[in-house]
Amino acid sequence: MHSNYSKRRVLLHWLSAVIILWTLVSGFYVAFNPVSASTEHWIGSLNVSLTTLFIPFFVWRAWLFFCELEPRGAALSLNKKLALVVHALIYLTISVVLVTGVLMMKSTISVFGLVRFPQPLADPALIELANTLHSLSCVVLSMLIALHLCAVLWHEFSGRRVVRRMSFAKPAGAMSRRAQR
Repeated sequence: MHSNYSKRRVLLHWLSAVIILWTLVSGFYVAFNPVSASTEHWIGSLNVSLTTLFIPFFVWRAWLFFCELEPRGAALSLNKKLALVVHALIYLTISVVLVTGVLMMKSTISVFGLVRFPQPLADPALIELANTLHSLSCVVLSMLIALHLCAVLWHEFSGRRVVRRMSFAKPAGAMSRRAQR
């Protein structure tokens, strides 16, 4: 039987999911659909602000993930090894997306107009390289998220309730034990 994740890991997971899915979907929407300049600016500004605020939460989440790995001597099944590799690739790809997202900025980084950070790069060639790497890493991240969602569905349909474990709901057995008291 698997244990539930800690409340902080659940919170960080769903915060990450909302921000990452919003920025990917809205970013691809703007990139591949004709939108007004004001819509493109609004989504771009919102996404820059959200992801800038998200960076410390992501670092915390990644730190928790890597600190809570099974001890090195523990024998892992092939499925657990595969899941570990895919999750590590997701974390690595998110890191690349966030770093290149900062490096590709062509002007001062504004966080909801409240805080400003200087543009990190001045060389247009490096900015364009960061932009290209950012776009490619967003595509890779989208594919990894699709793989992750397929794995979640596979687990759910196989009777392994991963969604319940990654929620704030109490385990099914906890409710019946409490009712027996």
